[in-house]
Amino acid sequence: KNLVFLKHTPISTVQSIPQTFIKHEKEKKTAYNHRVLEVDGGVFTPLVMATTGGLGREFSRFVKHLAEQKSVKSGNRYEECVRYIRLRLSFSMVRSVTISLRGFRGRLREDTTEDLYLM
Repeated sequence: KNLVFLKHTPISTVQSIPQTFIKHEKEKKTAYNHRVLEVDGGVFTPLVMATTGGLGREFSRFVKHLAEQKSVKSGNRYEECVRYIRLRLSFSMVRSVTISLRGFRGRLREDTTEDLYLM
């Protein structure tokens, strides 16, 4: 489950933006962390972002870590990898919101994560 929140709602204006990110990250960790650790044997990182594109602390760390790994593996500059990952995330979120608002109207797409490996 992805969590995107509106920064300028009455609830969000009571708290500062960093506090709102932390609150949502804690909620997601409470909801999913136990299952991921016990059942899947993995590590859970909550990916929380604002509608304006701001990222939560853990999401930001995730993007930086992924970009660092991609830059080493692909030989591209770190900044280019960060920009590309953020661009892909933005388009994925727009696609998800569009589908949730109007429904799916088309053929199923093939997995597009492959182009991350081509970079």
